[in-house]
Amino acid sequence: MTIRLTAIARMFAGAATIAGATALAALPAAAQSWDMPVPYGDNNFHTLNHVAFAEDVAEATGGALTITVHPAGSLFKHPEIKNAVRSGQVPVGEFLLSRLSNENALYELDSVPFLATSYDAAEKLWEVSRPKIEELLEAEGLTILYAVPWPPQGLYADRAVDDGSELAGAKFRAYNTATERLATLMDAVPTQVEVPDLAQAFSTGRVNAMITSPSTGANTKAWDYLSHYYDARGWMPKNIVVANIRALRSLDEDTRNAIMAAAEAAQSRGWEASKAETTSKTQALADNGITVAQPSAALKAKLEEVGATMSAEWLERAGAEGEAVLEAFNSGS
Repeated sequence: MTIRLTAIARMFAGAATIAGATALAALPAAAQSWDMPVPYGDNNFHTLNHVAFAEDVAEATGGALTITVHPAGSLFKHPEIKNAVRSGQVPVGEFLLSRLSNENALYELDSVPFLATSYDAAEKLWEVSRPKIEELLEAEGLTILYAVPWPPQGLYADRAVDDGSELAGAKFRAYNTATERLATLMDAVPTQVEVPDLAQAFSTGRVNAMITSPSTGANTKAWDYLSHYYDARGWMPKNIVVANIRALRSLDEDTRNAIMAAAEAAQSRGWEASKAETTSKTQALADNGITVAQPSAALKAKLEEVGATMSAEWLERAGAEGEAVLEAFNSGS
């Protein structure tokens, strides 16, 4: 992956020129408009990146194609977005890749705890796993436009957590199969809660703890409903943007090229934004009164024990294909 934008101020500049896209001189008679459902709110860095992507496409096509981003599950709820794109209800959409883990274990690879915990490792993991994931999605009529990781996942709780035993019996927010399993291995009770409902879920006692990014914590003002954050850096799940292949093929070549060039820029911009989020949002948690700390040796050992169990379970589910991807990741090929 080539990261082209280094200045934070330029990350979401809608007026950026997309290399390789051919600007059309005039608006055609039949301009097209695409709806793009996304799960997260207006202020989320993923959503901001999608808005910039849409602006880049509109500029590069001279208005031949406009994309309207629908944030916070306002058009389709998160669990519905993939199938909405697959069925052609919308031509493009975003979802958390690991939400598809029940369909194939490879979709869950980026959520295996402590496998890829740095941006370099996450990039390498995506490079070796992308071809197989592309094959799986293309079989359903979907093509990948871009994928962007969340900041490393940390542990949030409404109480101090020293060795993990404090979470026994706690209600633990889950957002995919991996977090459900992690909660169970921590002797907690997994509870499915989407991001827009986090504040209410914690405030009403529906959940007491979660593992998620500093971005989600800061964007939902976690200081209003919990007290502790542990920078565990467990894994870096990716959000993926896919397009319906039939919808993409219905466009003229210039417009398709503009979309793909804008997608390449969005991926580079998104990874840089994710890195910036890791620092700024962790600081925001501390600035607003949350106790931010590194996991104790005992808590780290417990999390790594859980991670080892989940890694072995994942490899058993993924079989030979998963083993081949892991070998490529570990060998550097």
